[in-house]
Amino acid sequence: MRRIAGLDVLRGIAILLVMLRHAFPDVFPGAGVVGVVVFFTLSGYLITGVLQRELQAKGRVDFKRFYLRRARRLLPALIALTVVFAVVTLVFDPLGERDKLLRTVIVLVTFTGNLPISGVSPAAFHGWTLATEEQFYLLWPALLAFAWVRDRTGAALVVTALGALAACTATLVWLWPDADNAYALPTSWFVCFVIGAATRLKLTSAPRWAVPIALAGLAVLSVVPLRGHALTYLVAGPAIAACTAVLLLVWSKWEQVATPIKPLVALGTLSYGAYLWNYPLTLWLRPELGVAAGPVAAALTIAAAALSWRYVEEPVMRRGSRSPERATPA
Repeated sequence: MRRIAGLDVLRGIAILLVMLRHAFPDVFPGAGVVGVVVFFTLSGYLITGVLQRELQAKGRVDFKRFYLRRARRLLPALIALTVVFAVVTLVFDPLGERDKLLRTVIVLVTFTGNLPISGVSPAAFHGWTLATEEQFYLLWPALLAFAWVRDRTGAALVVTALGALAACTATLVWLWPDADNAYALPTSWFVCFVIGAATRLKLTSAPRWAVPIALAGLAVLSVVPLRGHALTYLVAGPAIAACTAVLLLVWSKWEQVATPIKPLVALGTLSYGAYLWNYPLTLWLRPELGVAAGPVAAALTIAAAALSWRYVEEPVMRRGSRSPERATPA
C-alpha cells in the first residue's frame, strides 16, 4: 500500500507526544491529549477518504469489506500485545494485578476500554482510545453513506458535530465537578473525528503560513495541563483538531520529505505498534526503574513496534492487498 510521507510525519509527531507524556509527565502534561486528538482527527480524515472514494466509484459502501480491512489493520498487533500482556502478567505480575487479567484481556479485545468497567489493569488504560476509534468506525460509515446518496454531507457533518458536542456537554454536566472522569468516555472526543471528516470532504488546501501557527499551537498545548477541565473537551480538543486539519491539508500532498525529518516518517510508520506498547512498558518498568522507566520504555517501545510492524502488521496488510478485494490505498 502506498504511504504518504507527510501523513507519516504527522503520525510520528502524534506518537512522539504520547511517548513524551508517558516518559516526562511533569514536563509535557498536555502532550498525551494533543497526541491522541491528532490521531483521532487523522482517523476521521483518512476513514472518510476511504469511504468517499468508494461512494464516488460505486455509490454505496461495501460494509463487509470495510470492516474486514479495519480488522486486518487493527487486530493482529492488538492480539500480539494481548498475548504478551497475559504472559508477562502471569509470569512476572509486575503490577500485582494477576486477578484482573481475564477482565483486562476481554476489555482489550472487545474494544470496550472507554466504558466505565472496573477491575481492569491500569497498564491497559490506553485501550480506551482504540475503543473510541472503533466506535467511530461503527457509526460514521453508515451516517456518511446515508447522507451521501441524499447529497446532504454538509448537513450530516453539522448535525453530527452538534450532536457530539451536546453529548459531551451532557456528560460533563452529569459528572460535574469531576471533569477528569470524562477523559476516557466515548462521548468526550467524537467531535475531533468529525473535524477530520469535514476536512476531507469540504476543504482542499490551507495556506502554508498557517502551518507554523498550527505547530506552535500543538507545542503550547503539549506543555499545558489539560486533564481535569471541562474546557479540555469543549475547547482544547476542537482546537487541537483544527490545528491538525491545517497540517493534514498541507502535508497530505508530501510524497517525499527532507532527510532531517525522515525519522518522523519512520516513527509514524511504527506509530500503531508504538502506541500499543509504550504505556504498558512504562508502567511495568516504573516500579523497578523509577524516573528512568520512561526513557527506557521509549527505547523498548521502538524495538517492540519495529518487530510488530515487520512480523505482524505489514505481512498481514500485504496479504490483504493481494486478495481479490484489493484495499484502496489511504
